[in-house]
Amino acid sequence: MAQGFPLTIIGTVDIIDLPDFELQDVACKVDTGADTSTIHCSDIHLAENDGEKVLRFKVLDHIHDAWHGKWVNYKNYKVKTIRSSFGEAEERYSIQTKVILYGRTYPIEFTLSDRKKMKYPMLLGRKFLKQHFLVDVNQKNLSYKSKNIQKNNCQEGA
Repeated sequence: MAQGFPLTIIGTVDIIDLPDFELQDVACKVDTGADTSTIHCSDIHLAENDGEKVLRFKVLDHIHDAWHGKWVNYKNYKVKTIRSSFGEAEERYSIQTKVILYGRTYPIEFTLSDRKKMKYPMLLGRKFLKQHFLVDVNQKNLSYKSKNIQKNNCQEGA
């Protein structure tokens, strides 16, 4: 049990919302082999905004349906060393944001990465999952299905 709530079952993939980035229905892979969560970003660089150093990037890119091309600026970011399953170390920027699953908003830390060659633009890693979810490898898109059922029930009741 996490934070007074029972763990929610999540499948191996899902489609989630990112309210801070004004993005809905973004595909993600639930990856119990990954320690950290990561999101595909493009044009990642440090910039200056009103005399302050900020991390500037675009979430996703033009090949993703949810992409809107807006720049994101973060003042609060970290640099983390991430080790791949092959043992290779890579430095990545890390940010705190929110995701919506099952109609509930969760805080999450994402590292920013170029994932354009990957099938899923996002990975949800163990640090996030272990606080909230139990993974059922036989299931897919449980949060997204729940969201659509709720949406349909609201429309029928209107």
